[in-house]
Amino acid sequence: MNATIVEAVNDALHTEMAADERVLVFGEDVARSGGVFRATEGLMEEFGNDRVVDTPLSEIAIIGSATGLAMYGYRPVAEIQFSGFLPPAFDQLVSNASRMRWRTRGEFTASMVARMPYGAGVRALEHHSESMEGSYAHIPGLKVVIPSTPSDTKGLLTAAIRDPDPVLFMEPKRIYRSFREEVPEGDYEVPLGEAAVREEGEDVTVVSWGSMMPMAEEAAANVEADVELVDLRTISPMDSETVVESVKKTGRAVVVHEGPRTGGVGSDVVARINDEALMYLEAPVERVTGFDTQVPMLSMEDFYFPNPPRIAAGIERALDV
Repeated sequence: MNATIVEAVNDALHTEMAADERVLVFGEDVARSGGVFRATEGLMEEFGNDRVVDTPLSEIAIIGSATGLAMYGYRPVAEIQFSGFLPPAFDQLVSNASRMRWRTRGEFTASMVARMPYGAGVRALEHHSESMEGSYAHIPGLKVVIPSTPSDTKGLLTAAIRDPDPVLFMEPKRIYRSFREEVPEGDYEVPLGEAAVREEGEDVTVVSWGSMMPMAEEAAANVEADVELVDLRTISPMDSETVVESVKKTGRAVVVHEGPRTGGVGSDVVARINDEALMYLEAPVERVTGFDTQVPMLSMEDFYFPNPPRIAAGIERALDV
């Protein structure tokens, strides 16, 4: 199947709902209209409005309901219409879903997925463009997953639905429909917690994820260096081994992410490299990130997130030392 990222989301949901009647889909406008990005289009017609449900506009209720349903054996997939709307439900994730296994000593788990489009680049309004994966990666017991390709989107979402613990599935809306690739049909799973080496290289490692991966790929193609590209895919739990082994080989590293610089996931990547590969480094690790501001509106967001020239400049700085 030749598909975009948003089509891969839809295919994964169709496949899992057909295979497991415990899988439910609910959220704002997911049923009759098929979601604001049409990621759930056709699900209600195929599986009925008992399994595909339009909810009230209440993120607290959406995530709270998912937690309760998951505790009693269902596998809910709750859509938050935009990632910037999730903070009201932060307490449900922190206080309930993420610690249910711990709190009940394994008697209950919260096998649920909260999926949402995230990030800038589509000229959206306030609360529609944040990249806050760093905030959620700090929550013990919550897995945070961000795909960057259609094939990985289907495989990772399938794995997330089947996972015994809560998964936050952040979909890069900037590249929802920007390219297509072949996606396996039927049952297809990509394990959580495993990074992918997109391109082999010898001179410098570039680590990124989600909507920044195409930017990093474009930047790598325009520098005079042999760049190794590592796609984290799962932010938490992070695959440190793949990153560290790459840096041990190249001796240099650049981390690229869209979210703000302070407290971003890139800081943790740098710390892990320093912990485990410091003696292999030939230069300090570079970070190319968003800024410590709110995402600006409309065309101004082009100046906010890393673009290929900014990433290429970061690669050059790592190589110049």
